[in-house]
Amino acid sequence: MSDLKSIECDLCIIGSGLAGMAAALFAAARGLSVVQMGHTGEIIFASGLLDLLGVHPVSEKRLWSDPWAAIDALVRDIPHHPYARLKKEDIKAAFDEILAFLEETGLTYHRNIDRNTGVLTSLGTVKTTYAVPHTMWKGVRALKEKSDCLIVDIRGLKGFSGRQIVAAFENEWSHLRSARISFPDSDHLNEMYTEHMANALLLPYNREKLAGVVQPLVKESSIVGLPAILGLYQTHEVISHLEELVGIPIFEIPTIPPSVPGLRLKEAFERGLRLKGVQYFSLTRALQVRQTAAGHFETQIGRDVVEHIVDSRGVILASGRFIGGGLHADRTHIRETILDSRGHLINQAGLAIDDAFRPLADSGGPAFESLFAAGSILAHNDWKRVKCGAGLAIATAFGAVNAFVRLCR
Repeated sequence: MSDLKSIECDLCIIGSGLAGMAAALFAAARGLSVVQMGHTGEIIFASGLLDLLGVHPVSEKRLWSDPWAAIDALVRDIPHHPYARLKKEDIKAAFDEILAFLEETGLTYHRNIDRNTGVLTSLGTVKTTYAVPHTMWKGVRALKEKSDCLIVDIRGLKGFSGRQIVAAFENEWSHLRSARISFPDSDHLNEMYTEHMANALLLPYNREKLAGVVQPLVKESSIVGLPAILGLYQTHEVISHLEELVGIPIFEIPTIPPSVPGLRLKEAFERGLRLKGVQYFSLTRALQVRQTAAGHFETQIGRDVVEHIVDSRGVILASGRFIGGGLHADRTHIRETILDSRGHLINQAGLAIDDAFRPLADSGGPAFESLFAAGSILAHNDWKRVKCGAGLAIATAFGAVNAFVRLCR
């Protein structure tokens, strides 16, 4: 390890989920030098939908059409929730910045600024969300208007049944029907994977084959819904070509994770952040973090042994909860795994922070002046059940980076 030369930077970001990616973007956009590390991250399990806040209180399962009013209600009821440490204008600015960045990478999102949107799922339910990938946006209108719609599912693809979707809406969507097809050149396979099909559809002749199977099934339908397989990249091109061949609009329906939309997000961030100068070490973790005599942080990173040493003026923990490895539970405690910082309990387990998103010591003050945290690792949030995972990640990353700029730059 003595032969390793330190990589110097302003900010070291631990985590490669949505919070880590968002923090890297916000930091790079503010002129900071950034090193980021992490495993594959929870982002590949994302549906591609970016929630803001959909349900509150959880006990009443109340759905909100206005996410900003929902945030007001949540903060009144849970004053230590991470959203309470941000102005709504900051949350809006964070989303604007993220969506503009994704647009630059070719990953377009649509939203109604002050209203949540209902999206059809593979279970035949309606998901309340905020920002929707362009690949799914036409389905929002079809769901709302109950258009003449054909749902196409694929033999061998688990967790997606057109028949189940139609059955779930049998009393309210009379012009919804389903058909099952074999993906081109897959009759010899017993199981199909969304990533493989999405890769295949990057080639025009595979799109022509798929359209040749789907088009005869269209009949009186005015729109077609397919599983989210319409290209790992170049989704505008893939969908436009298929619509031209089939003759009517096409939209995607989210599938069970790991998902193609999650992979699209991961690839878009990695590619876009690289162009902004972020040094990203994939499939690595922080093996040890310590503060130096100079007040900087020394972060040893690698797979099983130390491969790099990062000397940074600040650190943002965006390592997630249990799947991401940010939290660990045993029979008596839930603890943060890197610095063993102060935590909380069960559904709201995570790091307790101050208004600058700095983890707290037992004394109640910040554990370190330039250590920050963002995303699901934060305490007092139940992101999964209140449908605010993406919003929490994006907004708290925005808050943490801006706090670092304000306090430590």
